[in-house]
Amino acid sequence: MPIVIQPYREEHQPAVQEFNQRLQSGGADPDLVFFTFAQPRWLPHADGASLYQEYFVALENGTVRGGYALKRQNFFFADGVTRNVAYYHHPLSEGIVNKSYAAVGSMLLKDAMSRSPLLYCLGMGGYDRPLPKMLIRLGWAHFAVPFYFNVVRPNRFFREIQALRKSPFRRLILNLAAWTGTGWAGVKTIQGLRKLRAPKVGSFTAERVEGFSDWVDPLWEQAKNHYAMTAVRDCQTMRTLYPASDTHFTRLRVRRGGQDIGWAVVGERRKDEKYGAMRVGSIVDCWAAPENVLPVLQGASTTLVDLGADLIVSNQSHHLWAHALEHAGFLNSPSNFIFAAGKSLSALLQPIAESQSRLHFTRADGDGLPRNF
Repeated sequence: MPIVIQPYREEHQPAVQEFNQRLQSGGADPDLVFFTFAQPRWLPHADGASLYQEYFVALENGTVRGGYALKRQNFFFADGVTRNVAYYHHPLSEGIVNKSYAAVGSMLLKDAMSRSPLLYCLGMGGYDRPLPKMLIRLGWAHFAVPFYFNVVRPNRFFREIQALRKSPFRRLILNLAAWTGTGWAGVKTIQGLRKLRAPKVGSFTAERVEGFSDWVDPLWEQAKNHYAMTAVRDCQTMRTLYPASDTHFTRLRVRRGGQDIGWAVVGERRKDEKYGAMRVGSIVDCWAAPENVLPVLQGASTTLVDLGADLIVSNQSHHLWAHALEHAGFLNSPSNFIFAAGKSLSALLQPIAESQSRLHFTRADGDGLPRNF
């Protein structure tokens, strides 16, 4: 029988479990498993909701051969129109371990485009991965979202950053940098010089709050027209994405002279072997008008230092947020966090070469939530 793609239902759960077992038995990465439950545990669909997730599975005579997820969310565009856009994520095909199903990956993407013409991908692990290669062949607009990092504890960084310690020679150099203190001095000098060049922002406060409330909406209205495309970040949306019950996030209300000027969401990343035993803080999400971007990022960084981060990371697509990270002492390195827009979506962003730097995407707009930031 031909492969058909359907919404993931509870009756498909045993077949999904068998699909995951075949992937693992075939040598797939341990993280490459599809969702155990048909009903999303995060952002389930509710009547009238514009922000929700839905899952789909590719079936061959009752056997699951693949699946994908869509996260639907309202986005505001430069033309003043709010549109519902879908984020395509977690596409998995049995073709990973069985070449007989190599075509399933393209079938999944084609199905997603038919269900949501305004479609984007974000993250994907770099241009060497199969998905971005496929998107480029299909003519999708794309770019790497800049990656920034701030080394809080240089000696610990040099001893633990496994991504840079891949040969005996590199390990020796990094150990010497930590032991002699030259690494500490070099990092602190470079990051300090960036801060010295930063414009003065005046006094402000970054208050930790339990949850978002009505004070968020005026900030959304004041700043949204400065962006060519951004996910709606009003109070209702923020409460849904970062409910007060989720204590893994730290929410910051940034104020100057008694007036709200922005907000940020920060948290500690889950353990990742490339960072060794370091505690890695992430600036997950943020919002402000252009003139207030720097104090928001400074407040976010200071909070993560206070929370014990050894290293702070952030991906920011908008050029003002990227420049503000540099003024906050951050360094940048090559990014594997890729944004790609389907043809219908990229048509709304033309000329893409000009609008690219005015898109506002953070880790929160990909699969960073709720725990992969």
